[in-house]
Amino acid sequence: MKKRALIALCIGLGLILLGSILASVFNSGAGATNVSGITFETGNGKLSGLLYMPKGAGADDPRPTVIVTHGYLNSAEMQDANAIELSRRGYVVLALDQYDHGHSDLNDEIYAAFGGETFTGMWFPFWVNSMHDAVAYMYEQPYVLKDAAGNGIIGVTGHSMGGFGSTMALAFDEQEFMKTGIRKIYCGLTEGSDFSYTGFMGIDVATADALGGGRIMGKVAAQYDEFFFNDPEASGGTVRHKDYVSTAEGMAFLEQTEAARANTWYETADGGKRIIYQPAQTHPWNHFSKNTTAYAVEFYTEAFKDFSDGIKQIDADNQVWQWKELFECVALVGFVFLIIGIASLLIELPFFNKAKTELKPLPSVEGTGAKFGTFAMLLCFILLPGIFFSPLMDGGAGSDMVNILMYAGCAFAIAGFVGFILGLADKQNKKRMLIGSICVMISGVGLALIAHFPMYPEGKVFSALGVNSIAYWTIGCAAISLLAMSVVYVVNKANKGLSFKNYGVTFKPIAILVSILVAIITFVVAYAVLFLMDLIFKADFRIWTFAFKTFDMNIVPKILTYLPTFLLFYIVSTASITINTNTEKMQGIKGYFLAIALNAGGGMLWLIHQYGKLFTTGVAAHPGSALSGIVLVAMIPTLSIAAIISRNLYKKTGNIWTPAVLNALLMTTMTIANTMIAFK
Repeated sequence: MKKRALIALCIGLGLILLGSILASVFNSGAGATNVSGITFETGNGKLSGLLYMPKGAGADDPRPTVIVTHGYLNSAEMQDANAIELSRRGYVVLALDQYDHGHSDLNDEIYAAFGGETFTGMWFPFWVNSMHDAVAYMYEQPYVLKDAAGNGIIGVTGHSMGGFGSTMALAFDEQEFMKTGIRKIYCGLTEGSDFSYTGFMGIDVATADALGGGRIMGKVAAQYDEFFFNDPEASGGTVRHKDYVSTAEGMAFLEQTEAARANTWYETADGGKRIIYQPAQTHPWNHFSKNTTAYAVEFYTEAFKDFSDGIKQIDADNQVWQWKELFECVALVGFVFLIIGIASLLIELPFFNKAKTELKPLPSVEGTGAKFGTFAMLLCFILLPGIFFSPLMDGGAGSDMVNILMYAGCAFAIAGFVGFILGLADKQNKKRMLIGSICVMISGVGLALIAHFPMYPEGKVFSALGVNSIAYWTIGCAAISLLAMSVVYVVNKANKGLSFKNYGVTFKPIAILVSILVAIITFVVAYAVLFLMDLIFKADFRIWTFAFKTFDMNIVPKILTYLPTFLLFYIVSTASITINTNTEKMQGIKGYFLAIALNAGGGMLWLIHQYGKLFTTGVAAHPGSALSGIVLVAMIPTLSIAAIISRNLYKKTGNIWTPAVLNALLMTTMTIANTMIAFK
């Protein structure tokens, strides 16, 4: 076992090092660009980001500059594609963390002006000034090109909420020009954003047009964007096919009176130029797309064509950012190997081996009826999280479908009480029946309470707004699974002599304490490697919207706030994986597939149904589930990796505690580090 642990550790370190080195190579254009982390103070707080400085650019050779930024719940790395491809061509690029995302912080007093601790009070402030403040900083840098009149040759590009911030920055810049005679922003391209939210700040399409100032502007308006670019006559949810250029807002942006054409430049009355690109993709697909990245390159090639000194003429389709993503994914795979290797090695050492308990495989189910019953039970476990995904994520406590869970919880709580009374008379299985009935009662009451009461009210305590709905779904799934396991135990398992031990649940204090210690040490060492790779290579471990990334210590209190929720989920999840895969026929790779299906299968089926219907009919299966569907895309790898860790480590420890605590630490930290957090 120790040899296997060392092999896993070496594989993990090797893949991490290989992936990080090669990711760095492609991130920097094989050394043609210097990539560095920067932080600067503003009047509203602290902004941070990644500065891409092409070789030769500087005070003696200032360049056209582009500031790119992410959307809600993301960070600067979500703009890797634009940052890499634009800097390869010679532009200075700042990939920005918006306020209260990544390593940036907004002054807490700013929230008061927007409504304090309300949802809108915390949700609005971060994007309104992020890009504007970043432009003010970059304009003052000597490596940023200015024209003879002192106007900045700066472009702004943001995705989603970053696009709204870019729209605000363009409007603010024109308002300041009326006072100073200087325009700091020369052009702007937004991705995945219209004027729906800037309108709340007084910048609708007409106002934005009036404040255009002759600039070159564009929009990427995906045909399957989950949120924006809607036809005002369409109702029943926003996850549907779009044709922005044919809408009144799209035509107004292009200053056309009839349906315009996508991917076509139009001149405006103030001497500017406008364009709308319409790729056949979804909202998050924008920042993981060769087509959209090519649009950005083409846009800035056209916009900055009068400032081409030092700019390389590289075809827009000639792109390398995908290789950076690939090798960071290689590092991500190595990270999973590293985590398993560290934990596996620790439990082989003196003292730490006290985390081990005995857990023998159960006999496989025999007989057609028993096999069918087991299959039906597993299918139920897999489907329930998907069935109640939209109600829990979008509806919340008190919604119709969630009320069904409340009534079911009450009914099972009563049934558990009845079972407890009947168990008193069961002389053969009295102890097990009583324990099972108590579990049914407790889990039934828990499910009813969770379904009835809002668990994560917005405010200074639960201020990671995007995590609150995830946490609610997570704790709801934990309650559903615990109730289902309790019922199955009473009906089918108790009379077979099974106990908590068969679920990997041991109550030996020393085993629990040492297991927790193993999990904490593994977590700390693994994240130390991550921080080291970021320091040396500016690389983290990711694929698309899923990422293990570095964080500032000021988010630790928020990690601890949400940790109990995810810990409860992973305790229940690991117990479910243990009882269902620790059989004689599930000892190999089949056990891992079943573990992944139990954790992530329902979500996978939900996504297939949601987007399969969207792409085939033009309307999603759940057209009102916009943000939740996007979030689920990143939750699938989260739950899948957790299932692999659970399956691997419960086999080695004989109990659930090390994998459950380790998964809770890893996934809570990963989630909080990748989201927006107010009131840090």
